[in-house]
Amino acid sequence: MTRYSMLDLVPVRQGGTPGEALAAAADLAAHAEAEGFHRYWVAEHHGMPGIASAATAVVIGHVAAATKAIRVGAGGIMLPNHAPLTIAEQFGTLDALYPGRIDLGLGRAPGSDQMVARALRRTLDSDPNAFPQDVVELQSYFADDGRTGIRAVPGAGANIDLWILGSSLFGAQLAAMLGLPYAFASHFAPAALDQALEAYRRNFRPSSVLDKPYAAAAFNVLAADTDEEARLLASSTEQMFVAIRTGQPIELPPPVANYRSQIGAQGNAILDHVLECSAIGGPDTVRAGLAKFIERTQVDEVIVTGAMFDPAARKRSASIAAAAMRGL
Repeated sequence: MTRYSMLDLVPVRQGGTPGEALAAAADLAAHAEAEGFHRYWVAEHHGMPGIASAATAVVIGHVAAATKAIRVGAGGIMLPNHAPLTIAEQFGTLDALYPGRIDLGLGRAPGSDQMVARALRRTLDSDPNAFPQDVVELQSYFADDGRTGIRAVPGAGANIDLWILGSSLFGAQLAAMLGLPYAFASHFAPAALDQALEAYRRNFRPSSVLDKPYAAAAFNVLAADTDEEARLLASSTEQMFVAIRTGQPIELPPPVANYRSQIGAQGNAILDHVLECSAIGGPDTVRAGLAKFIERTQVDEVIVTGAMFDPAARKRSASIAAAAMRGL
């Protein structure tokens, strides 16, 4: 059976607060655990009014404390923003607190604009193409092999599941070269999905971590009891995507009836592209969409995502997605 997991951007609702978003995230993670989701990831974004997961390691600890067995982690940490030693210590601490449950997905995008990236790193003089070197340095800290001359405490010997994330061929090729699991961001950047998965599998080199490729891909599921209700609830995510792609990010707005009929050709073109890997509808629609996506990609794991304004509706959507996956 294909595993199913969840990516949560910890959305801040219009009229809400980051504290409420973080409480909803912990509640959603506990619900996902009860529904059989394999892992629950949050992602590093900065300067985004509608996303409360900027301090990603802190959020992971918050979620892990609210759950018992589900794997919890980053999907992902944007490594160019950080010294690898800092990430080794943060995730080594998480592993010490929640042993055997922590994932660390690594991306090479800043997860922000250049102004925020400069504020995070204080300097942009470092080579943005140093991502592979940073990944290897991070692996060395966890392996405690002495190659860096520095011991990460906590971190040395930590039992962390390390992933490479991507939305292009670069991450796929790096994951293959290092023999690491690979996750593709098809929930918002689907263009290179098929080529990236093919490149990862074709170039994969067995490692001490994996003897064969292990691929995951993200898929938007915005589900409700009927197709009509789901389309209404999905309009919150649609509004956020249009706002982000037009350079005006917003907090998660309430649903708007017939939203796509109001946004013109440009807005619809944005959504047609960004939501290519999505199922919006009732249980039958979601089951069919997931089945088609799995048949297309042959992934080992589907990472379900999709924000809704009402946390209860989002939990219902997660339950419908889980039932669909179990049915497959």
